[in-house]
Amino acid sequence: MKGRKTVEVEQMIKWANMQLGRTDEYVDMGFKSGISTMIGRILHNSGNYNGFQFINNDDSEINTIGYYSRYYHLPKT
Repeated sequence: MKGRKTVEVEQMIKWANMQLGRTDEYVDMGFKSGISTMIGRILHNSGNYNGFQFINNDDSEINTIGYYSRYYHLPKT
């Protein structure tokens, strides 16, 4: 039987926010899109979705890397 581990949602949000804020040469739209999809699913499935904000509202046009440069809010406690 496989072991089961859990990860704190807050820890995942902080990690995702750090990744979504990156601007180095290894980060592209596909990378940020994947992180956004993953953290959105975790938050919705766990009942912890509390919205997000764009890092730069002037660079948030859909289907651009700026659209996925965002900051997810921690769950309300």
